[in-house]
Amino acid sequence: MTAGQLVKLLEQGLQLVGDGDRADLRRRLEQAMARLQDPSIRVIVVGEFKQGKSKLINALVNAPVCPVDDDIATSLPTIVRYGEPASAAVLVPATDTPAGDAHGLAAEDGVERRPIELSDLPALVSEQGNPGNSRNLTAAEVCLPRRILTGGLTIIDSPGVGGMGSAHTLTTLTALPTADAMLLVSDASQEYTEPELRFLRQAMRITPSVAAVLSKTDLYPDWRRVEELDRAHLEQVAPDIPLFPLSADLRLEASRLQDAELNSESGFPDLVAHLRNEIVGKAQRIQRRSVSQDLLSVTENLRLSLQSELEALENPRGTPQMLAALEQAKTEADELRKRSARWQLTLSDGINDLIADMEYDLRDRLRRIQREAETAIDQGDPGPVWTQFSQWLEECVAAAVSDTFVWTSERSQWLAAQVAEHFAADEVALPVLHVAESGDALDPVDQMPALDPGRVNPIQKVLIGMRGSYGGVLMFGLLTGIFGMALINPLSVGAGLLLGRKAYREDKETRLKRRQGEAKALVRRQLDDVTFQVGKQLKDRLRLVQRTIRDHFTEIADEYHRSLSDSVAAAQKAANSYAQEREGRIQDIKAELKKVDALHRAAEAVSAEVSASGARSAAGVG
Repeated sequence: MTAGQLVKLLEQGLQLVGDGDRADLRRRLEQAMARLQDPSIRVIVVGEFKQGKSKLINALVNAPVCPVDDDIATSLPTIVRYGEPASAAVLVPATDTPAGDAHGLAAEDGVERRPIELSDLPALVSEQGNPGNSRNLTAAEVCLPRRILTGGLTIIDSPGVGGMGSAHTLTTLTALPTADAMLLVSDASQEYTEPELRFLRQAMRITPSVAAVLSKTDLYPDWRRVEELDRAHLEQVAPDIPLFPLSADLRLEASRLQDAELNSESGFPDLVAHLRNEIVGKAQRIQRRSVSQDLLSVTENLRLSLQSELEALENPRGTPQMLAALEQAKTEADELRKRSARWQLTLSDGINDLIADMEYDLRDRLRRIQREAETAIDQGDPGPVWTQFSQWLEECVAAAVSDTFVWTSERSQWLAAQVAEHFAADEVALPVLHVAESGDALDPVDQMPALDPGRVNPIQKVLIGMRGSYGGVLMFGLLTGIFGMALINPLSVGAGLLLGRKAYREDKETRLKRRQGEAKALVRRQLDDVTFQVGKQLKDRLRLVQRTIRDHFTEIADEYHRSLSDSVAAAQKAANSYAQEREGRIQDIKAELKKVDALHRAAEAVSAEVSASGARSAAGVG
C-alpha cells in the first residue's frame, strides 16, 4: 500500500472521529498523519577524516554537493535530500529558541533555514572555509532531483570521528539516535583501527541499521586483503554487518561515460540496492506498521462505544446485563488508573536508581582516567609533552562520556519496558527516548589549562650552579686557609663545582616535582569540572525521560478509560431512548459501524501486508 493510500485511510479515520469529545483519538491520528507526511529516512555517513565520505556521497547522487580536497576536512554536517529544482541552504540557530540537534532537519524547531548558492557551499561546510564553525552554523542542506533520493532517502555527511578533535566523535554520536541507518566509511589503505572499531561498537548500541564501506579500492591494489581483514573485524562486532568495497572515482567516471560495466565494477550498485531494499524499504515497512497499529487502536475504541449503544437499542432486555458488564470493565479501568501509582512508583524508583548508577558509572570511568593520567605524569616530565597529554586526556574523557550516555540510553529503554509490564497483557507501544544525544555535553567544560614547560636557558643554569657553588667555595676556602692557602684555590673551586652541580640537580628535581604536582592538580580540576557539567546534563535528560515515559503511559491509561466510560454512557442513553427514535438511531449506528469496520479491515490488511513484506525481505525474496 502506498503512502497516498495510507493518507486516505487516516483522513477517513479523522472524519469518523470528527471534532467531538474524543480529542485523544484525533490527536493520535494527527500525529500519525504528521509522521506519514515527513517521509525522511536518514542515513548518516561517518568515518575518520580523509576516508572518502564526501566523495562517496557525491558519487551516490552524481553531483559535487560535498567539498573534496586533500587539505579540506568537513566540519559541518551536510544534509542531502530530494528536491526540485536543485537548491542549498544553511541551518542556523533560530533566535530565542534552542539550537536543537546538530544533525537535525530544517523542519525541526530551533533552527532557521537560510537559502544560499550551491557554489557557496564548500566555503561554509569545510574546516578551511569555516574554521571551528566560526559562523555558528548548525548544518547545511542540499536538495537535488535524483532518483536515488526519492522515497524519502536523506544522506548526511558528518564530520570525521577523529583527527582534528574528539568533539567531532561526540557530535557524530549525537546524530545516531535520530538516524535510521549508518554507513561507516574506511579506505582500503589499512584495516580497521581501534578507534574505528570502538566507534562502531558504540554505534551498534544506538542505531538500528549499520553497514560498512571500504572506499578507494582503485588506489590500493591489495584492497582485497584489507577487505578480508575488515570482514573478520566486523564479524567480531556483529555477524550481520554488510561490507561494500567500492570506488567513487570509477562511479563518477562511469556516470560521465554512461558505462554500465564500469559502474558495476565500481561496486556502487550493491550499495544502492542495500539502501533501497534494506534501509528505505525497512523504514517504510516500520512506518506502515505504525500507522496500521494507530488505525486499529482508534477503530477498536470507536467500535466499542458504537457497538455498546447498538446492542442496547436492538436488545433492550439485555441492556441491564450489558451495562453490568460495561460497568465491570469500567471499574477495572478505574482500578488501572488507581494502580497508576504502582507504575509511577516503578518509574520514580527506576529513575532514581538510574541517576545513582549513572553518576557512579561516570565517576568510575573518570577516576580510571585520572589514575592512568597520574601514573603517566609520575613516569616523566609533563611539561614538554603537555599539549599531546591534554589532547589524549580530552579524547579519553570524550570516550568515557559517550560510553556513559549510550549506557544511560539503554537503561532508559529498559526502564520504559519495565513500566509497560504494569499494563494489560496487550502489546503496549514504548515511547521514543533520545538520551544518547551527547554532542553538547562537553561544551561548558573549559579547555585544559597550560602548564609550564620547564625549559631552563643556559644563563639560568649558570646562575643556579653559581648559587649552589658559592657556599662550597667559601666553606672549603676558609678550611684550606688554615693551611695558609688562598680563599680561592683548586680545592675550593673543585668543591664549588661539585656542590654547584648537586644544587642544579636538586633544583631540577624540585621543579620536576612541582610541575608533576601542578599537572595532577590540573587533571583533577578538569575531571571534576567534567563530572559536574556532564552529571548535570545527564540528570536533566533523565528527568526529561521520566516525564516522557509518565506522559506516554498516562495517555494510554486515560484513552482506555475514556473509551469504556463513553461505552457505558452510550448504552445508558440508548436504554432511555424513546421507541420512535430507536430505529433511526439504529440505522445511523449501523452505517457508522460499517465505516469503522471497513477502516479496521483496511488497517488489518496493511498490517498483514507489512508482515508478509518483512518475511519476504528476511528470506531474501523481496
